Amino acid sequence: MRLDISNNIRRAIAGIAVATLTMTGLAACGGGDDKGSSAAPAAAGVDGVDDGSELTLWTRAPLELQAKALVEAYNGSHKNQVKLTIVPNDDYVAKVGAAAGSGDLPDLFAADIVYVPNWAKAGLFADLTDSIAKLPYADKINKAHLDAGTFENKRYVLPFVLDLSVMFWNKDLYKAAGLDPEKGPTTLKEFKDQALAVQKLKKPGVYGTFFGGNCGGCNVFTWFPMVWASGEDVMNPEGTKSLLNGTAAKEVYSTWHDLQAAGAIAPGSKEETGATWVAGFQEGKVGVMPYPATLLTTADKTVKTGVAALPGVNGGGSTFVGGDGIGVSKDSKKSAQAWNFLAWMMSEKGQVDVLAKNGTSVARSDLVNNQYSAKDPRVALINEVAGRPESKTPVAINFQQAFNAPGSPWVTLFRNQVYGDGANLDKDNDAISQALSQQ
Repeated sequence: MRLDISNNIRRAIAGIAVATLTMTGLAACGGGDDKGSSAAPAAAGVDGVDDGSELTLWTRAPLELQAKALVEAYNGSHKNQVKLTIVPNDDYVAKVGAAAGSGDLPDLFAADIVYVPNWAKAGLFADLTDSIAKLPYADKINKAHLDAGTFENKRYVLPFVLDLSVMFWNKDLYKAAGLDPEKGPTTLKEFKDQALAVQKLKKPGVYGTFFGGNCGGCNVFTWFPMVWASGEDVMNPEGTKSLLNGTAAKEVYSTWHDLQAAGAIAPGSKEETGATWVAGFQEGKVGVMPYPATLLTTADKTVKTGVAALPGVNGGGSTFVGGDGIGVSKDSKKSAQAWNFLAWMMSEKGQVDVLAKNGTSVARSDLVNNQYSAKDPRVALINEVAGRPESKTPVAINFQQAFNAPGSPWVTLFRNQVYGDGANLDKDNDAISQALSQQ
């Protein structure tokens, strides 16, 4: 029986999904000048103001668990009280766009980290540059999220929840295949060899690996880090040109092409759009595959799971730093009080006592080794990989059209590489660049 995990998958790839906001909402809220909001939390010290104000906060449904935990802990220890609104994932962009256009955004709202550059540019967030700089651990906050929320040298968001991609393997299947169950792949070749070793078991219904063969977001989330770990990039710094025909990218494609040719990729991958992407692993039927770190607790219920960074061609390790950022809205009249929530959220109490306690990666490098990660080296590894310079959040205005949309040029490219002869790589890469550079 297939597991019904569509909500989990949404959470896993939520940090990747990007779409262009409807023009009605964003054109109005940006004031027509493409500048971030000049509003900023009132000067009230590094911690803001805690005076019993009621604050409003919106977040997407996939982050309900973390958001509720943070809000409950904050409300239980502060005079200010946060009223949390959970919005269905598919409705969130439209709701934010409509509220921005009418001046009705909440005091605080979270945003898919790859929406953040557009929303910061459009002026939806208040400027947090000075407030963030005053935090004594400002240089320890996850750089990928901070950079994604920076526009014209001003910072607009802090990390809310990190969503990371890693390599999972089934320890029981590794042991049966004669592999060391405590050692996952450290290079692309080792990944291929270990998947093939599991495949050679010829266990009914068991396969070496799996991937979302018709899911652009799945393979942004899990294949881009393999390129980064190899010391190369997937786009130019401006996000207007694709570099996905480079040496490392070719190695990624050939690895998956070889696994497909060997019959080591479980059936159904070619049609997989993401809805049941991780089901096979959770059922114990897949040996090793790139995976969302947020689902470690879920996977552990059915599989003895090993965890490693996503490897490069010759080693290294990286992750896609996805998830959500959070900021004070342009419409808030209680910015100093809203900052009090954000400052507390970034404190050890918020990061460790709430997020780490609930199995979520912390967003501060100085807190990756904590009482909860100490209990599970896999969690400690996930936290450490998130802070590596090779781990990134790619930024491009036209990310949705180029990569995530059904039938995007990225989907065409990797399907041609895995299921075809790969002859059109340069042409397919040019098509991605054309999508990225559209005005």
